[in-house]
Amino acid sequence: MLECCINRIMEKHNNIPQTLNDFLDSSVEKFADRPALGFANQTPITYREFLEKVITVAGLLEKKGVLKGDRVAILGDNSPNWGISYFAILRAGAIAVPILPNFPQSDIRHILSDSEVKVLFTTQKQLEKAGDLGKGKLKHIITLDDFLTDDQTLTVEPISDLVDRAIDFIKKIPRTIGLKSGKVSADDLASIIYTSGTSGHSKAVMLTHQNLISNALIMSTLINIQPDWTFLSIITLAHSLEFTTGFLFPIRNGARIVYLGKPPTPPLIEKACQAEKPQAICAVPIILEKIYKKKVLTVLEKNLIIKMLTRLPGIKGKIYKKINKKLMEFFGGELVVMAIGGASFNLEAERFFHRAGFPYLVGYGLTETSPLLAGGPFEDKTIKIASTGKPVPGVEIRILNTNPNTGIGDIVARGPNIMKGYYKNPELTREVLDEQGWFKTGDLGRLDKYNNLYITGRSTNMILMSNGENIYPEAIEGKINSSFFIMESLVIENNGLLEAWVYPDYDLIDQETRGKTEKQKGEFIDKVLDQMKVEINSQLPSSSRLSRVIEQKEPFEKTATLKIKRYLYSHG
Repeated sequence: MLECCINRIMEKHNNIPQTLNDFLDSSVEKFADRPALGFANQTPITYREFLEKVITVAGLLEKKGVLKGDRVAILGDNSPNWGISYFAILRAGAIAVPILPNFPQSDIRHILSDSEVKVLFTTQKQLEKAGDLGKGKLKHIITLDDFLTDDQTLTVEPISDLVDRAIDFIKKIPRTIGLKSGKVSADDLASIIYTSGTSGHSKAVMLTHQNLISNALIMSTLINIQPDWTFLSIITLAHSLEFTTGFLFPIRNGARIVYLGKPPTPPLIEKACQAEKPQAICAVPIILEKIYKKKVLTVLEKNLIIKMLTRLPGIKGKIYKKINKKLMEFFGGELVVMAIGGASFNLEAERFFHRAGFPYLVGYGLTETSPLLAGGPFEDKTIKIASTGKPVPGVEIRILNTNPNTGIGDIVARGPNIMKGYYKNPELTREVLDEQGWFKTGDLGRLDKYNNLYITGRSTNMILMSNGENIYPEAIEGKINSSFFIMESLVIENNGLLEAWVYPDYDLIDQETRGKTEKQKGEFIDKVLDQMKVEINSQLPSSSRLSRVIEQKEPFEKTATLKIKRYLYSHG
């Protein structure tokens, strides 16, 4: 019953894939019997089995009437079936619409309606967010848990009853399947990704096959990975950072990808690392920052002898290396590189990891750039702390409207990874993308003499004080977040004054105040915040000093890469 998707079989004509369908076929041809995708502590499927499942599910989509250009959404946590669904959508000639699993129901329904999704892959856990079938273009839902499907009546059927699983014809040499809906080209859309930005304005980013392939190939120039490597995937695949760095990149190189199966917490990550011993992990900075606070600062702050020894230049390096050895053991002992991106890296934490010799690589980009613009290359000795590395090969970066004193200006970029535009929003597209292909990132930054890029903040986050002073809140927040008892912070302007909302590390505070009453704990927190305000203000010019510090008793709401949604806390 796969005849519907076998209209032609195309021979591969070069080594550079033109579409993501070619991209997968090329990897399967080279790595057919190597492990591809799986959950931690479970047997993974091979690359050959991966392609077989992709073609089978693509056949199911064609049976459901999916044609070239139709939109098919994926809503669910990371799993092998997520990746199978994505490539099946493209194999059917359709456009994938990945949806962040933490989006509220109203946002999910908007995405399904706005992009006119025809079929939705989702999990039983997420099913209620999808809304009522029969409304809009959505006609079918297929469960990611086991690829069951409903047909308007919510009657579920096993996939084996719908699609013939006998696909012996691909068990020799994987081929690109020509579909009845027409051949997919490099300039065709592969994904429409609805961003979860800090500004509150969700934008639908259109990325082509070429955009995503170019970024995945660029990654190969920054890190030399091997087919026997294991990638641990902990960021949602619906975010372009993980999709390119932790999915397409390892697939291109025949590596194995391991999923947690649960939301990533330090204990779960440690357990998975002990079992799977990954060589590579893509992570957002807050994960390393938490580990730094819990496993490094706790030791340095609580042990007076170690604290004193770290002041001695000859001893400090040895202590840091010993702590680094423990950190490497935490990640399984075989980690070669941890790619850090999606948000700014706390300076104090990065200083420690750099001095200790921890193998990390910082990158920078946006969904609109597929996402990587700058990063590495790995082990380049001219890359400086606090920078995001150099513009990646094939990408141009310029700084416009620079401040003559600081060199800081607006970051613009051009390259094959720049989006096609915003879906159904040509006006906004023209605002950020000019005729020469230069994309306005909305970020502020500078380049040093080594061509390292430094991000200083978002232009939209800049606070203009009544005295005409420009304040970049991210710089102040970085100092606050370095404080031992602080988890995260947000600096805002209120009636002409700067104030910081601070979410304390209640775990550390509970340890420090064990046996104390709630009132005494509250007094301890007040004292911590007062001392922190004095310390931070001593490091700032008078125009940037905090008027007050407010305890934020619940974690801030965040994006998929754990950046605070600033618009929710603005007084404007």
